[in-house]
Formats: sequence, C-alpha cells, structure tokens
Amino acid sequence: MPQNYSRSPNQLLRALPKDEYRRLEPHLTPTSLATGTILYQATEKIETVYFPNSALISSTYSLSHGSTVEIGLIGFTGMVGLPVIFGNNYSYHRILVLVEDSAMKISAEVLKREFERGNELQRLLLMYADTRLKQLLQLAACNRHHTIEERLARWLLTIQDLTQSKQVPLTHEFISNMLGVRRSGVTLAAGSLQQARCINYARGKITILNRESLKDKACECYQLLRKNSFL
Repeated sequence: MPQNYSRSPNQLLRALPKDEYRRLEPHLTPTSLATGTILYQATEKIETVYFPNSALISSTYSLSHGSTVEIGLIGFTGMVGLPVIFGNNYSYHRILVLVEDSAMKISAEVLKREFERGNELQRLLLMYADTRLKQLLQLAACNRHHTIEERLARWLLTIQDLTQSKQVPLTHEFISNMLGVRRSGVTLAAGSLQQARCINYARGKITILNRESLKDKACECYQLLRKNSFL
C-alpha cells in the first residue's frame, strides 16, 4: 500500500489520500488496549471502531458448550468493527485483545458516514472485507484438514507478522482456546516445535527462534493467508 498523509502504523489509515485522512483525523483518538480486554461480545452493539497500530486483536466464535475457536487475527493491516460498513451495528463474534499495545479509535457512526461518501476509504474497506472473507474460508479448511502442529506453526508466524515481534506472552491453555483444540494437543505440538528448535516456550512466553524452520512446519495455509492480506 502507498504511504500517504497519515503517519499511523495502521496500513488502512496510511493508505488514505490526504483529504480523506484530514476528514477522519479530528475523530481519531489514540488508545491503549490491554491484553484480555473484550472490545465487543457477540451480538453487542458496535459503538467504536478500532484501527490497531501494534495491538493484536482476536476474533473468536463461542459454541453453546463453552468452547471457543479463533476465526481471525487483526493487527496493523486491518480494522476492528467491520460490520458497521455494511449497515450492521452489531458484532458477529467476540473480539478480544490478544497482545496489548496501541490503536486508533473512532465513532462507528462517523466512520459509516465517511464510508458512504464513496471515495478511497470505501474502496479500501471493501477490499479489506473481501480479504477477511477469503481468510475465513481458508481457516475453515485449515482447521478441518491440518494437524495441530501445522496450525500452531501457521498461527505463530501470523502473530509475528502482525506484531513484528519474536516473542509473544501466550499460555498453552490460551492457545488451545484460540485453536479450538485440547490443551494436551497444544502441549505436544509446542514440544515438537521446541525440540526442532523452531521455538522456545518458557514461563508463559513463546519465542520464535528460527522463522524459516517454523515455515517448514506450517501448513500451506500460512502462505495462502499471507497472500490474501494487506501485508
């Protein structure tokens, strides 16, 4: 994406032409997002839209028996609150802060108004929505056909892409909730990746030691998901 007027780390904001960003700028507010914060519950009304800078957001789906599965990661390449541009003011899923850091927030009403002007903001957000749909379909296939180790490797690589960090504070229990698998399965998969010296896991933190080796362990979905992204 071209870098225009905005200096925001968020690529959607950076891609806006000068005049469109200037209209949004007075309504954009810097905010800090803490790990574990729930931005929206499923079916909750969306009052505020977020453009992550360095924060990492997880979109999760909860089943009736209490288990959850992650259906998307949102970082500096995207936005949180996408349903508002389609006239739906309610969240489809639970939106949770996975890695704490900063974001820009804006009133959902203001963003919808600017979107309806039909300019570059509209084009960018529709492209982003198309990207999210493609990623969702790919993840559905990934969750059905690939091993826990392959999915964990894919997930860790994506987190590194979106945080630009080799270390993430994630417990096995939390990862199992995100991947929708048993904790014991995550423990075995992480142990295998650690034995292969792809990662190191200690005290609730995973450090990526060898990115190329981790790519070899990941399923093909990683490259496909990366291709269908704004990175």
